[in-house]
Amino acid sequence: MRLGYLVPEFPSQTHVFFWREIQALRSQGVEVRLISTRRPAPASCRHAFAGAAAAETHYVFPPSPASLPSSLARLRRLGACWRYLSGLTRSGAAENLRHVGVLLAAFDLVHHAARERIDHVHVHSCADAAHAVALAHLLGGPSYSVTVHGDLHVYGGDHAAKLASATFVAAVGQHLVGQIVDEGAVPAARIHVTCMGVELAPLLSLGAERDFRSGALHVVTVARLNITKGHVHALAAVRRAVDAGADIRYTIAGAGEHRGAIEARVAELRLGERVRLVGTLSESEVFRLLGEADAFVLPSIGAGEAWPVSVMEAMAAGLPVISSVIGATPQMIESGVDGMLVEQADEPAFAEALLRLAGNVSARRAMGERARVTARERFDVRITAERLSAAVRATLSRGDGRRSVQSGPVLASRIG
Repeated sequence: MRLGYLVPEFPSQTHVFFWREIQALRSQGVEVRLISTRRPAPASCRHAFAGAAAAETHYVFPPSPASLPSSLARLRRLGACWRYLSGLTRSGAAENLRHVGVLLAAFDLVHHAARERIDHVHVHSCADAAHAVALAHLLGGPSYSVTVHGDLHVYGGDHAAKLASATFVAAVGQHLVGQIVDEGAVPAARIHVTCMGVELAPLLSLGAERDFRSGALHVVTVARLNITKGHVHALAAVRRAVDAGADIRYTIAGAGEHRGAIEARVAELRLGERVRLVGTLSESEVFRLLGEADAFVLPSIGAGEAWPVSVMEAMAAGLPVISSVIGATPQMIESGVDGMLVEQADEPAFAEALLRLAGNVSARRAMGERARVTARERFDVRITAERLSAAVRATLSRGDGRRSVQSGPVLASRIG
């Protein structure tokens, strides 16, 4: 099986979990061909795999001149594409120009798929990349499937058009299923709940550096510096916990436009000696940080999270996670057993969780050990990759890219 694996602007800093899945698929005998929309900025990814990944990725926009002859040969199918584009709800000069770009990318994708003998394309996005794959299918390209990684409103509109011919849709979290049915008009039998797993081996061995000192706690957040990540609420919780007598240190890894606001809040709360902003880290640096930490905090707000990879990594590293109730976190964490769930922006509740972990070393240790067990049983990328490849193989075995993958054990209805 040759699988086209399409990720927009790949590779970027947050794309390490895609790379892990790609390697897991290859280890299972799948011939993966990397595809992306356009080349990211040179400094977009600090991970070690970035150079190799970019070198083997085919970028469909701007389209390659080599695709022009085959594109001209497919002009007879342009009517179907025109009907697709004219049915989209968004219009105007800017939107129409963008749609032309998407169509050109679709022509290039069809040419590339034929040249590489790609059997099926799986796209990890429900934005314009999904439009491009759907249009490529109308142009005679391979069958396709889609993973939805978050709330659909984040990916624009016209989801029913994007997903109409998808052989299956993978939802990263049960909370997305209703949206895909309602907004994407996808039958429930074509939707399967899954997640992007993590490579467990380098994580399961972390934690030997922890000293488990009573009353002291080193807390870590790994996330881009965006207002939706809720850093300011975690900072307020740290201030409360410190005022209650706990010795809290807080390390924030990530970069983004909200850094100035976070720094201002650190100064306002007089936390300068307790909070470090270390910027963007490589994968190995993140793992080192997780190995040194005592707990992980995900204080996100709003509706932007799905199945946070950072939470899976922290749990595999043996860290108790204090997380907002957001996205699929209630599926990932059994509160009080392998982590703690807190309502969004509830700073007193976050502070209480910090105090509990700081003051009760045995509970902290037990929660971390149970988190590691949960990760081993549920978050292994080899398992999640196998489910994806099995779903694609089921599509290909029928020889009909328009028919849905039937419900069943191919992709589990819940992860576990």
